[in-house]
Amino acid sequence: MNIGDKVRLVHGREEGIITKLLPNNCIEVEIEDGFKIPVQRSEAVLINELEKKVFNTGKVATQTFAPQRDLGQARTFTGNSTAPEILANKGLYMAFVPLNDRELAQYLINNTDWELPFMLSVGTDPHHKGLASGVLKPKTHIKVQDVLVKDFEQWGTFTFQAFFFRLAFMNLKEPLVKKLKFRVTTFFKNIQKAPLLNKDAHLFQLDAEDAVTPVKIEPDKIIEKMFDKQEKLEPLKLPTKPSQSVDLHIEELTSEHSTMSNRQMLELQLTTFERKFEAAVANGMDEIVFIHGVGNGTLRNELHKRLSGHKNVKYYEDAQKEKFGYGATKVKIK
Repeated sequence: MNIGDKVRLVHGREEGIITKLLPNNCIEVEIEDGFKIPVQRSEAVLINELEKKVFNTGKVATQTFAPQRDLGQARTFTGNSTAPEILANKGLYMAFVPLNDRELAQYLINNTDWELPFMLSVGTDPHHKGLASGVLKPKTHIKVQDVLVKDFEQWGTFTFQAFFFRLAFMNLKEPLVKKLKFRVTTFFKNIQKAPLLNKDAHLFQLDAEDAVTPVKIEPDKIIEKMFDKQEKLEPLKLPTKPSQSVDLHIEELTSEHSTMSNRQMLELQLTTFERKFEAAVANGMDEIVFIHGVGNGTLRNELHKRLSGHKNVKYYEDAQKEKFGYGATKVKIK
């Protein structure tokens, strides 16, 4: 079961849409009038599309739902009558499916009942590069591209923009704009079953609510899970180990530096530094050298500022002065 799936309660006549996945094998289901109730997964069953077609023809169901008031509202017309619909309003994802240990396939997934005219780009203003566009149909997915794990630091910031459309009367939904800039420390730990694809993937929800739902702490159940031998933990995937020395000269990081401003170049250099340093710490390296050049000293000063007092830094110093002068810094890692 995934967010956006339509379900029926086993011990009741209610039907609704899954809006959240809750702890302790529970889900949140939105039924009529926008009411949301928590239920055990075992107490809900998916509504098959074929079942809907069969049972919606012939006799009229004895129970009907009022239109949702706080979500996208739609009515379909049959003759002179109208029948309210419950819509799957949540369930947009970006997924990265491993092809092998070097490549990932990037997908966009629409597990809602809305058609989505969309655009996906990568970069920062004013240098965005378009990756995909079109109309993402309800309950479908598209493959965007294949990406290399070794180029993770150069992926950049993904921007997803979309409108919500249905050929029906509805309450207008606000356009969606979502920016994603991934970090090594969180990206490779986030592995889930991707809706519709039904494959393990690095999964990120594009239409997740910003508000954080309070989680009820139940110590007894936490302890029980800790000692549950049947529960298998996903193996931790470490980021790729960087080389002993990392060259931060802008021409080594991108071929498009001629179109970038000084601020954008510095941002790319600092982002690369942070990710390479985090990868070095994660892989248990003793030391790493960052080649930043002399220039006006801005990049060197920024690196030293971020290294100063860092919990994983034993000390740092100018490295290989005979070769780089003051253009390289060696970091000793705790």
